[in-house]
Amino acid sequence: MEQVFAPWRIDWVERSEGNDEVEGCVFCELPGMDADREHNLVARGEAAYVLLNNYPYNPGHVMVIPDAHTGEYRDLDDDTLLSQARLLQRTLDALETAMDPDGFNVGYNLGGGAAGGSIDDHLHAHVVPRWSGDTNFMPVISDTKVIVEAVEATYDRLHAAFAEQDGAEVTDDERAVELAV
Repeated sequence: MEQVFAPWRIDWVERSEGNDEVEGCVFCELPGMDADREHNLVARGEAAYVLLNNYPYNPGHVMVIPDAHTGEYRDLDDDTLLSQARLLQRTLDALETAMDPDGFNVGYNLGGGAAGGSIDDHLHAHVVPRWSGDTNFMPVISDTKVIVEAVEATYDRLHAAFAEQDGAEVTDDERAVELAV
């Protein structure tokens, strides 16, 4: 078996083991925990927020998550749909500023386990930055994906990019950037 050395992941592993902080829906509880940086919540809009993915497909992999708890996209009201869509636009802008990708994959896993999602009772849009030539031999020959940047470093880059946007409010570096979307 091949091993990939990633010592920066120990912080996440230790936080995840025996984590009793969340009893219900993690996407409902995280925004109220007052620990944005610790939980990788990088920006907040009027009815949605942006969270770095703990298991990123690529550096910068985030989720835009509505505050409303539902697994059914058609249940979102017009205000929530608009707020999440506008926050998604601002997320694309922040990712372009922070990481300069060549493109994006954006999508939802709808339909429970059949769609491949791990959390199916609270909608979330995945945004994955992509670069031309970002595929390499590791997934092909060893079923291994190498992430080239620590989640904490990505958080800092995205936090700064969101903070530069019009209407952004930053109370301190430990809190998510507040956006009027």
